[in-house]
Amino acid sequence: MSEQNPCAEVEYVVRNVGYPGQIAECKPFGNGHINDTFAVVCRADNGSETRYVLQRINHDIFKNPVQVMNNVVYITEFLREKLSAAGQDPERGTISYLRMPGGGYCFRDAIGSYWRSYRFIEDAVSFDTVQCPEDFYQSAVAFGRFQQLLADFDASHLTETIPDFHNTPVRYERFRHAVRQNACGRAASVQKEIAFVTGRTAFMHTLTDQLEHGELPLRVTHNDTKLNNVLFDKNTRKAICVIDLDTVMPGLSVYDFGDSIRFGATTAAEDEPDLSRVHFDLGLFELYAKGYLDGCGGSLTRTERAMMPEGAKMMTLECGMRFLTDYLEGDHYFKISRPEQNLDRAHTQFKLVADMEACWGEMHRIVEKY
Repeated sequence: MSEQNPCAEVEYVVRNVGYPGQIAECKPFGNGHINDTFAVVCRADNGSETRYVLQRINHDIFKNPVQVMNNVVYITEFLREKLSAAGQDPERGTISYLRMPGGGYCFRDAIGSYWRSYRFIEDAVSFDTVQCPEDFYQSAVAFGRFQQLLADFDASHLTETIPDFHNTPVRYERFRHAVRQNACGRAASVQKEIAFVTGRTAFMHTLTDQLEHGELPLRVTHNDTKLNNVLFDKNTRKAICVIDLDTVMPGLSVYDFGDSIRFGATTAAEDEPDLSRVHFDLGLFELYAKGYLDGCGGSLTRTERAMMPEGAKMMTLECGMRFLTDYLEGDHYFKISRPEQNLDRAHTQFKLVADMEACWGEMHRIVEKY
């Protein structure tokens, strides 16, 4: 994008998306790392203004943007119907995507990039970090509510846009391949870390086996349940809705719960080199578990509730294994800003796994309490 006029390259798109009224403003928006995002202001003849978000979908990450948008529209239209039936405002409770001229929800520009647009939700804010415990609780309620609203949606209708995204046994086989290949000659220096992973091989099959045997139901999963993917009302500080649905796919409810715990219930950054600062925070685990179950409103099965600690441990172990795999392969997947960063990331995840194992019984007692 041009630094002097960052929207110059999107003027063609803005003119052809079919926004109502005159375009009064277009400027870069947000701090996302995947898609290019702009805020567009449209002015009607009577002077009233409406804001929209315009995004270029990163097709290096999402190889089939049309499939991604099909998933997103299936979900948001279903949510709109649910919210309307419950007497709630669908314009505030979920994203409202614009249908593009000629049909569909994607616009393909002259160079083959895919664009989409949706209404801006006014008086809403997002947070990159937890500023108070209530923020973490509210994010848990939002993702639990997301599960509750979609409890009767047939997840098999969705496309798996990133195959085997949370198939831990498949991730483990990729890890073993990286160890055998030892492409960068790093395996000898991380034997302790390799042993940490291989020592938990049997556990890695727990959730996928339960899905295969019908003990856990296939659900709609968000797969990126971090705090800044929840919008909060700027006045009440209550969660409004879940956003950034590009990774919505079929999966397990405990995946979303577990990934939130992985990066939220910790005392340090994901790449903290000093492991003495890294601890699993049982208090934050309890706070999030309560909020998630409050949001789910009884929509989870008994087995899903019982397996929430397994979800937390599995997502943390899987992520650490992925960081270690990338380190062994030469840091080609996860971006790094310094040498050994992926190894430090793996260390923090393994430390959290060990902490969870040390308070395993208490984690289960907390879930049972709520």
